[in-house]
Amino acid sequence: MPAAKSCAPKVGLTQSAINRYENNQAEASYKTLISYANYFDVSLDYIYGRTDKPQGKLYDFMPKIEDNDDMRLFIEMCFDPESPMSGKLKDTLLQMMKGGGEK
Repeated sequence: MPAAKSCAPKVGLTQSAINRYENNQAEASYKTLISYANYFDVSLDYIYGRTDKPQGKLYDFMPKIEDNDDMRLFIEMCFDPESPMSGKLKDTLLQMMKGGGEK
């Protein structure tokens, strides 16, 4: 493959290594896959076949925080009561537990 030959030295591989990957005779390391992603300017989701979009899957992650007494106590312990910023962060976490952080 001409594309493989031209990218082999640029991703730090030999042509024979690329041939082994293409023929399922060896598995590329994570570092190699990152080199591919950088060279072709695509996401690892695309390389792994998780999406047909080269930019990968876009996630809108909204963590679910369990609302219980242990979690409330933990949040209270994590923040300095004397700091106004800590108070705002603590209040935001407590609001998220109530479902106020959802879109």
